[in-house]
This record gives sequence, structure tokens and C-alpha cells, in this order.
Amino acid sequence: MLRLGTREFAPGEPVVMAIVNRTPDSFYDRGATFLDEPALARVDQAVADGAAIVDIGGVKAGPGEEVTAREEERRIVDFVAEVRARHPEVVVSVDTWRHEVADAACRVGADLVNDAWGGVDPQLAEVAAHHGAGLVCTHAGGVQPRTRPHRVSYPGPGGVMADVLHRVLGLAERAREAGVAPEGILIDPGHDFGKSTRHSLEATRELGRMAATGWPVLVSLSHKDFVGETLDRPVSERLLGTLATTAVSAWLGAQVYRVHEVAETRQVLEMVAAIAGRGEPAVARRGLA
Repeated sequence: MLRLGTREFAPGEPVVMAIVNRTPDSFYDRGATFLDEPALARVDQAVADGAAIVDIGGVKAGPGEEVTAREEERRIVDFVAEVRARHPEVVVSVDTWRHEVADAACRVGADLVNDAWGGVDPQLAEVAAHHGAGLVCTHAGGVQPRTRPHRVSYPGPGGVMADVLHRVLGLAERAREAGVAPEGILIDPGHDFGKSTRHSLEATRELGRMAATGWPVLVSLSHKDFVGETLDRPVSERLLGTLATTAVSAWLGAQVYRVHEVAETRQVLEMVAAIAGRGEPAVARRGLA
């Protein structure tokens, strides 16, 4: 059972996490939700489309202008409080690798800390535990935040997935020892983070090994570079590749999907669940008349 905030999700129940970028330089929307009004509209629409989690970030993942912890807090903390008040039933997640930012966000209502950089700040788990928040434990290959991989390799037996499992299971166990409730811990293979395109494809192919650990698996696939390079498509043309990867990930046992397009993702997840026998058709009239 996955428990985040006031919400409970059954094992295997697909969960959509909507991305809300409070950055002026997002690779996806180029700052479309940097200001409060469009960002709140984005949250409202995502919730209406079926997102159970809203993930709020104040620093883009890639290289760029330096953003201090104070500036990151300025971008997201008051906004987290507003979303918490506006949508009390929604799980509010904060995308940060800094413990001080996570602490400020949790104080105003964040339920989940999404650490995309693999525990580079060891105090993050303690902050999540202190506030009773969940924690996403992500594989980033040991790279520093906001850096791109350079000639990275995973040459040992088991390839990239062996390293993914070693690192994320270690982070999950450390989080549990720090006091994070086990039912609030998720693991993420970290597509693109510390990986080449071939590594991300391999991690997707081997995703069932992560699901077999018993920890709920979160995947963040939306419009990422490994999709773009595989299909040779720019960011604006990666939706189909993203949805194809989402379907494969769902079949292999991922549970939480961090996405830009909520409605489209939900349709994919519902279709996969019905094919797998974990869900029912919304309508089943054919052949009965």
C-alpha cells in the first residue's frame, strides 16, 4: 500500500503525477507556468484530468543559470501553500534535492519530496521523516545536480539496472532507517539522469526487476531526451514516444507516472490495465445487443 498525505493507493494502482514547473527556462514549456496564475490554472486542469499528485519544481533539471536555495524557495513555497489550500485532496510533491527547500515546502503542506538527484543531500531523508512526508529515491548514477552525463558507463554484470537497483534500494533502506514511513517510499530508475539513451532504454526494458523489489516504482518519462534521440524528434514532438514508453512501463509494473499530459497518460494506463486484466472497460456493449 502506498500512502502519501491523506491518500492511499492499492498495490499496482496506476497514479498520475502532474508536472508543474515554476521555472522561467523549463525545457518543456519555456516558462509557461512560471507565474502564479498560469501555474494555478495548470494545477486545476491537471486535477480535473485525473492527476492524484502534483509535483512542483523551482529549478530545471538541466544546466543553466544558478538558482540559489533562497530563490528556489521563493518560487515554490508560497505556491505549495496555495495548492494545498486549493486542492486539499491532492498529494502535493516538491521536486528538490535540497533539504532546506524541502523543509520549507513541507512546513506549508507538501506530502512528498521528489529527490531526482539520488540523495546528494543526505539530510533530505531526515526532513521527509520529520514532516511525515514520503520520499522518491532516484538513480542518478552519482552525478551532481544539473549536470549532463559524459561518457558514463555501467560495465559490470547486470548493466545499468544492476547499478540502479544497488543505489535506489540503498537509498530506500536509508530513508526507512531515517524514519520515513515505508509506505511513503518510492523508487525511480531516473531516465536520462546519469544515463545515455541506450541506458534509459535498457532501464525501461528491465523495469520489471525494480517492480519485483516490492517498492512502488515511479517513472519520469515525459518528453525526455532518450525519447527524442530514439525517434529523432524535438521536445515538441515526443508525446507519442512518451506514451509508448508509458505503456511498456505500465505493463512491466511501474505505478506512478510523472507527466506533462495527464489526460492522455490516464487513457494509456486504463488501456494497459484492461488488457492486463487489472481493469474493466468503461463501456462493454459490443456483441451484447
